[in-house]
Amino acid sequence: MTGYYRPLAQTDRARPARAQSVAGGWTWFDRLEYRQRGKAAEIIDIADAPREVVERISAPRAAVAGLSMDRVRLMGILNVTPDSFSDGGQFIDPQVAVAQAMAMVAAGADIIDVGGESTRPGADFVEPKQEVDRTAPVIAAVRAQSDVAISVDTRKALVAQAALEAGATMLNDVAALSFDADMAGVAAASGAPICLMHAQGDPKTMQASPQYEDVLLDVYDYLAERVEAAVAAGISRAAIIVDPGIGFGKTVQHNLALISGVSLFHGLGCPVLLGASRKRFIGTLGQAPGAEDRMAGSLAVALAGLAQGVQIIRVHDMAETRQALALATAISEG
Repeated sequence: MTGYYRPLAQTDRARPARAQSVAGGWTWFDRLEYRQRGKAAEIIDIADAPREVVERISAPRAAVAGLSMDRVRLMGILNVTPDSFSDGGQFIDPQVAVAQAMAMVAAGADIIDVGGESTRPGADFVEPKQEVDRTAPVIAAVRAQSDVAISVDTRKALVAQAALEAGATMLNDVAALSFDADMAGVAAASGAPICLMHAQGDPKTMQASPQYEDVLLDVYDYLAERVEAAVAAGISRAAIIVDPGIGFGKTVQHNLALISGVSLFHGLGCPVLLGASRKRFIGTLGQAPGAEDRMAGSLAVALAGLAQGVQIIRVHDMAETRQALALATAISEG
């Protein structure tokens, strides 16, 4: 029976000598939660965990698009779409989009994530050419003004290739290479890092009735399989990032289970990305029907990710998130 090991990440300065860093970063662990399907979880000492498990969790991660993973990195969301759930239509004009990108860079963004197809629940499919027309000119214009890392948020090979040619340095595939058979080849040939995200169903239907046996373990197994598929397709393991896909085919309780247990994904040996900014479950729990009113809840989730060693946090509110993380880091470091 498969066993799952989740490091109980800590940030306290009173660190035992036998503790190991999580992914070579700012958190550490000396205990793990051990789980098997159908059985109660148990807490085990680091000395009782398999050596290969501890080494995989603790090994420093490779840089992503030139960014070291020994501290948290912020990915700024730039939707050049008319219908995204939070800011649809605000940045459809390329000049406005570029100005927004540069504002996020000035506020501390490490990565700008440009998306030309809405993936909100119920969103319609966008033809690849239209998606290229939305994203490639903006990427090229941002690249002309900045050396910031640029990601393209797409599940389509044609869009990914055009984005790379325009100056993108990273791919972000919400379908984890399962939508377009040519996507893996584009990623492998380019050598660009790629984020593989979990989603149950496609945007049109994913929130209809999401079901899991155990959401944390099911998502972990899916991402483990997609990482192996990517490696088999010629993508370097060191170039892969994983994302549990908050809000993509998940209920409120599913999202909470994934966020509270997100340190499990360090066991995949890849950097972990957490994208929960302004999502519907924050509004449900925080009594904020409007997406623009969910910044405080988004900051709470970002801080939870920081405390569990998540390396990349995807956000709308860049300056506010940077400030919150800076204070949390300063407090933990004393």
